[in-house]
Amino acid sequence: MKSVPVWIWYTALRILLFAVPLAVLLIAGVNPWVSAAVAALFGLSASLVFLRRPRESIANDLYAARHRETPAPRADDDEEDAAVDANGRERRDDAEA
Repeated sequence: MKSVPVWIWYTALRILLFAVPLAVLLIAGVNPWVSAAVAALFGLSASLVFLRRPRESIANDLYAARHRETPAPRADDDEEDAAVDANGRERRDDAEA
């Protein structure tokens, strides 16, 4: 069985850190705008304190993906290159004629 990617856990925990305080404040009868603002501040603060390890893991994965030695190959790269080369040859032939 495959494990769940870190970014899914991180996103789910961030949503919970916002949704739970929001629900509690709304049930307590606090103004919805104030509830949303307080829940957002709580969620941000709690995620910075308690979710450091998953956040760093995601940041490292993103950095590695953006700074590869060679670009990740795609399935249709060869076909695209051939189409671009053929189009360039057609333009040169038309310009010479």
